Amino acid sequence: MQLRFIIAVLTFCLFAHRGIAQDAPEIRALAEGVLTTIPLSAEDGETLTGPISLVEVVNGIPDLDWTPNYDPKTRTLIEKAKRVTLRRSIWELELSFKPMRMVEVDIPQPTGKMQRKRIWYLVYRVSNRGLARRPKAVADEFGQETFGIERVNFPTRRFFPHFVLESLEYNKAYMDRIIPSAQKLIQRRENPGANIKLHNSIEMSQIPIPLSDERIERGVWGLATWEDIDPRIDFFSVYVRGLTNAFKFVDPPGAYQAGQAPGSGRVFTHKTLQLNFWRPGDSVLEHEGEIRYGVPVDPDPNLQNHVLMMLGLPERLDHRWVYR
Repeated sequence: MQLRFIIAVLTFCLFAHRGIAQDAPEIRALAEGVLTTIPLSAEDGETLTGPISLVEVVNGIPDLDWTPNYDPKTRTLIEKAKRVTLRRSIWELELSFKPMRMVEVDIPQPTGKMQRKRIWYLVYRVSNRGLARRPKAVADEFGQETFGIERVNFPTRRFFPHFVLESLEYNKAYMDRIIPSAQKLIQRRENPGANIKLHNSIEMSQIPIPLSDERIERGVWGLATWEDIDPRIDFFSVYVRGLTNAFKFVDPPGAYQAGQAPGSGRVFTHKTLQLNFWRPGDSVLEHEGEIRYGVPVDPDPNLQNHVLMMLGLPERLDHRWVYR
């Protein structure tokens, strides 16, 4: 009887282990410090815009201004439209990335020939940690509606990657490109683990990213690649958009005219992660070991200010969140 019990326990443990392994593919162990993780940064204030004037009503509908006989004027449509608060749920994804690297790849050309090019690339992981912020209406003791913030865990989120490598030093910007020949080579070189693929930006946008928890990391690995980077670049930033749905907008004066479609002339900016890098090499012998994450420290205040200007920073920041 005791032997049967032991066999049953061992069988249960074996299947439980297999279940966990299937739920979370085996990831190759990385040395400490290789993977840099950017902390989550969502704020309650990002769940609302306003109070603002709703130009589609105030400027778009004529003859709304009138004075009621028995109600305060603040209850009229036009007065309410002058102070509107727009609310929305805000979610975010966590980004972890390995050091920026380079690889030599033969790239097919329109002529049908192959050209050897140096490709810059960034291997990253996006994880869904949950804890999205959602406005929740609450009635106070006087029956008036107020809003608080509740935390919710969406079972999946989508990441639509938008990577731009930008150098203020030479006023150049490079979009992430899909390079199949480089993707295969980088996959073999990096090999994050068994059954784990490095997805390009198109593939990544098609994958629902499941919720991770303290026990199992279910993040999805991706790859951003750039070609024809100016070898003279010493200071540059990588801007990553799509990690959160937070945004801001403004209606420039006179941009919306009566009769236009709602939202015409409205200018949106999206919350974007800025990762800063520098490379103390030269333009002749480019090497991935020269690319460093962060901002260098220079004892000369003038040179330090020059570095900050090249990265568009007010102070030394390895990363920051901007709206652009």
